[in-house]
Amino acid sequence: MLFTLMIIVFIAGYILIALEHPLKINKSATAILLAVGLWVLFILSQSDPVAINKQLLEHLGSISEILFFLLGAMIIVELVDSHEGFRLITDMIHTTKKVKLLWIVSLITFFLSAVLDNLTTSIVMIALLRKLISDKRDRWFFGGMVIIAANSGGAFSPIGDVTTIMLWIAGHVTSLNIILKTFLPSLVSLILPLTVLSFTLKGNVTKPLKPEKAALQDPTTPLERNLVFFTGIGSLLFVPIFRTITHLPPYIGILGGLGILWVMTEIMHRSKNEEYKPKLTVAGVLRKIDSSTILFFLGILLAVAALESAGHLAMLADALDKHVGNLYVINTIIGLLSSVVDNVPLVAGAMGMYGGAFPTDHYFWEMLAYCAGTGGSILIIGSAAGVAVMGMEKIDFIWYLKKISLWALLGYLGGALVYWGLN
Repeated sequence: MLFTLMIIVFIAGYILIALEHPLKINKSATAILLAVGLWVLFILSQSDPVAINKQLLEHLGSISEILFFLLGAMIIVELVDSHEGFRLITDMIHTTKKVKLLWIVSLITFFLSAVLDNLTTSIVMIALLRKLISDKRDRWFFGGMVIIAANSGGAFSPIGDVTTIMLWIAGHVTSLNIILKTFLPSLVSLILPLTVLSFTLKGNVTKPLKPEKAALQDPTTPLERNLVFFTGIGSLLFVPIFRTITHLPPYIGILGGLGILWVMTEIMHRSKNEEYKPKLTVAGVLRKIDSSTILFFLGILLAVAALESAGHLAMLADALDKHVGNLYVINTIIGLLSSVVDNVPLVAGAMGMYGGAFPTDHYFWEMLAYCAGTGGSILIIGSAAGVAVMGMEKIDFIWYLKKISLWALLGYLGGALVYWGLN
């Protein structure tokens, strides 16, 4: 009874999150309540509360890694933005034509996501879009394409998406092979919606006006601006290298980069005007961070963790194996499910089921990396990148469903067919 009730509560919670704007209930509040409710139902259905608490602690450890990574990346990006560091990139983008700008932004996101990861890249690109587009709805649309591009770019890289990292570390895929086999499908999953939108999107974007009182402020010098920009971006780029060298989790690397930037900016601005100094230091930037986004992540990931611990996801994987059978179709379904359920436990479940069945670089693992990475774009809550953009830009779930989901689905299925055809 309680096992079934958990599914009902989970679906009800997702509906409330989707209807955040009509109901005027913050999605973070719903996510937190959903997580608490599911864990209460789970522990009431079991006879060993000690074991349940141990599972909860294990899940909280892995979730905290994601949250601290997100927090560190958001602070670094916000600090670079407060120093106007992104002017180095935005000053090189002169076009205001929507189609041309959409291609430029999407392709930058795609390749940057492969080097960084889709979550960090999304945060960086939203900061850039705020410098390029003033209209909220236009920025929402570009933000939606950033989600598609970031997830597509992250899917073909061994360090671009958390699920690909999982498969890579577990030895199911090798770095060069995953790039060679999934690059083209991943590119198609972006190019296909971009091509269709090129025929429907018209007009120009409006750039934000520069503040008239900028001269009255205590601005940073070009040297300070460039130093913070390159140190900040360098800190983000160094994370995968740091992980390879030290074998420590990525959040340690991002916190290390944040610490370096923090000390550097404190020394850099210690003689600045006290009125403007807080805006240029980490202590001041912390006040601008949207903490509700962090809590939303916590709630959603804890809720999914409850379903994983209770066995719902394992049961789903068994049902797919029994009733579907075809590995290509199973992967395609897993990708579609990852738009609703977090792709991490889905991939973890698939690794548990098929871990000993297929050798390294088997096509099942390659397509799983593609599908789990790009399928999350179909709904805005289906990926870490989507949740981050949703929190930063306050994008409405229903708006994304109407304006972006169809193009994301088109790209996802197109890329899956390309992979299927190549193999």
